Amino acid sequence: MKMRVLYYTNKAKLKNIAGIITDNYATEKVNCMDKIPPAYSCDKERLVVMIVSVSKDPDNALVLFCKELTKQRAANVAFIVDGPAEGTKVLIDAVKSAGANAIEDVLYIKGGLPFLGGVKDDEKKNVTEWMDRITANLQ
Repeated sequence: MKMRVLYYTNKAKLKNIAGIITDNYATEKVNCMDKIPPAYSCDKERLVVMIVSVSKDPDNALVLFCKELTKQRAANVAFIVDGPAEGTKVLIDAVKSAGANAIEDVLYIKGGLPFLGGVKDDEKKNVTEWMDRITANLQ
């Protein structure tokens, strides 16, 4: 499946989760995982997984990127979030306004401290179960 895993965080744990998803689900590993904004823009992606750290009022750069995710660039956008639901809603609304399908099943993860990068086994299990649900229900 053509997909991208993009992150907007300085927390090592969330970047490691991006790597886990890329290793287990991406068919094309080259340029699949990148930070936001990515070096190569999204083009006809079946799924874009965004792993973000947000506050109640997300950064403008992140919201602007979400507003650029048209149906041509990404058919489906899923979120893994370290932060409150209010900030997530802003991002989901931005994706919907651009025309892509924003998947409402958001996975919330506690990012922890920026220098702690360990992902526990139960967290890996939650991420893989969530990804299995997302990929099974794609439009």
